[in-house]
Formats: sequence, C-alpha cells, structure tokens
Amino acid sequence: MINFDKITDIFCTVDEFCLEFQKFTQPFIIGNPPKKKPKMSNAEVITIMILFQLSGFRTFKHFYIYYVQKHMKTEFPQTVSYNRFTELMQSNLMCLTMFAKTCCL
Repeated sequence: MINFDKITDIFCTVDEFCLEFQKFTQPFIIGNPPKKKPKMSNAEVITIMILFQLSGFRTFKHFYIYYVQKHMKTEFPQTVSYNRFTELMQSNLMCLTMFAKTCCL
C-alpha cells in the first residue's frame, strides 16, 4: 500500500519546508501564541494529509482511525484523537497549500 521509506522522505521534505515557512510567517502572526504546544508537529499533520491522498482510502476518518493510529504507531507515536486532528488540519491548511504549490508543482 504505502512504502515506509517514502513516508520518511515525505516527512523530511515537509519538515524542512515547515521550518522555513514558520520563520517566514512568524512576524505576521496576529494574536497570542498557544499556551500549550500540540502533541503532533505541523510536519506530521501535513505528512498524514499527503499520505491519505496516496493511500486509496475513500474517507479520511477511516484512514486516520483504522490505518494511521493502528498500523503506523512507529512512524507517528503521539497521534491525537480524530476530532483534534481535524482541528490541526485546519490550522495547517495554508502551509500545506504553499508546500504543494512550491514543492510539488
């Protein structure tokens, strides 16, 4: 289904991009930073979102609950609940869009 070597490659590429994106956008953030840091990094969230597109699953909920949380514990050791993950997806949408536009097209 998904080659585990590819997961590492995707994660490393996304992580490097997220670090640069965060440096660039940090001065433009409005409001207070969150008091508690999320368990999952931005790169992990974006990597899971990309892997869903490569997986062949029909719904993201089934992919996350029945594949990522059960079979990918070594790759993503600190997964959050599905509801919390959807919140993290919304906060990483801009970074994912810029990653897809700059690195994938």
